[in-house]
Amino acid sequence: MLAILVAVVLQLMPTACTNEPVYLQDSGLKLQFDCDTLTFDTVFTTMGSTTRRFKVYNPHHDDVLITSVTLKKGRSSRFRLNVDGDTSLVARNVELAAGDSIFIFVHANIDPNDQLSPFVVDDDAVEFTYKGGSSQSLPLLAWGRNAVYHLPDSVGRAYALDCATWDHQRPHVIFGIACVDSLQVLNLQAGDELYFAPESYLMVIDGASLVAQGSADQPVVFSSLRHDGWYDYLPGQWGYIHLMAGSRDNVMDHVLVENSTIGIVADTNVNFSPTLRISNAEVRHCSDGGLLGRGAWIEGTNVLIHTCGTATLALQMGGRYTFAQSTFANYWRYASRNCEGVILNNWYLSAEGNVVPRNLTEATFTDCIIYGSYDRTEVRLDDCGLSDFNYRFVHSIVKGGSWNDDPLFVDPDEEDFHLQDGSPAAGIGYQFND
Repeated sequence: MLAILVAVVLQLMPTACTNEPVYLQDSGLKLQFDCDTLTFDTVFTTMGSTTRRFKVYNPHHDDVLITSVTLKKGRSSRFRLNVDGDTSLVARNVELAAGDSIFIFVHANIDPNDQLSPFVVDDDAVEFTYKGGSSQSLPLLAWGRNAVYHLPDSVGRAYALDCATWDHQRPHVIFGIACVDSLQVLNLQAGDELYFAPESYLMVIDGASLVAQGSADQPVVFSSLRHDGWYDYLPGQWGYIHLMAGSRDNVMDHVLVENSTIGIVADTNVNFSPTLRISNAEVRHCSDGGLLGRGAWIEGTNVLIHTCGTATLALQMGGRYTFAQSTFANYWRYASRNCEGVILNNWYLSAEGNVVPRNLTEATFTDCIIYGSYDRTEVRLDDCGLSDFNYRFVHSIVKGGSWNDDPLFVDPDEEDFHLQDGSPAAGIGYQFND
């Protein structure tokens, strides 16, 4: 009787073993990637890139065991992986459930060489092997560029650029506060490119000059360091170009300034020539303003300023300004804009909070377009009534002004400021080279 009871109890006890997971094993097994090739756009040598990612998706009805994820070139690879938090050279036994997906992160670090032109690195891939013996790979491609790097001695410290031996063959990467020193001239020519790290600036100090002479085909470029994906158009990635009080004979012709906080700041003029002559220029994607004059003397011809978080053009603290054949078009799309696209004033606040008048000697706009998405006029005339406030709009379309016609840009939301056929602005505004 006891033997029978023991047998019954043993039959009722749960088994101590567990089921082994079952994975799909097929010699033709393939997972799905969300790209055919993972591409890195312009990686400056020695700096490393931003991190790109791609998605691996299991479209099957069974789980898949990825037995290894690695790089084709192994330890000699110029890329690095992060697979679900695993940064080792080979990630092993990664489970991917049916219908699920994972992200894999890839970082590129391109070694310098002696090439002056951009070069391609396309001899590597991310390699996958699966339980059952099948395999798969995703090609990696990066454009590398050698560059000249400018770095401060310590964080927050300004430093002087070596203007006399400027290398025009390679792009320049600016970190921190780079200065054109007194009595120096930074001469930039067609094809020169300056890329700025976050919170970096270019200062042209008292007695110094910036002379940037590009061409229609090869403008001088002042841009952000990052250009991968959405960073190509992202405002506010670096500081600004600051033409400080006392800087003189600054010239910017055939230039592009983009992705900054403010494009250009020109301070009080103390010389007998313009603070800045700017022509055939585009300033775009500024998280704050495009061109800020503070008691300056600026002459602008064929200037296009657009896509700014506040004003495309702010002429403050008086000064002297003329613009011809220029377009100030603000269709800011990153948030609501709460100010006009062009601002003129003739005063500033002292440290004590008092209004200090400064003469606006001249602000003349000839054959210009001032338009945008602001729901009111695109010009603010801010006259304190205590000093000269001279302005003129000559044969110019001004939203909210006497000539208020829509200029009929081709597609302002996509930053195409060419004029449609039949535009009332034909013959005025920024003249494109194409």
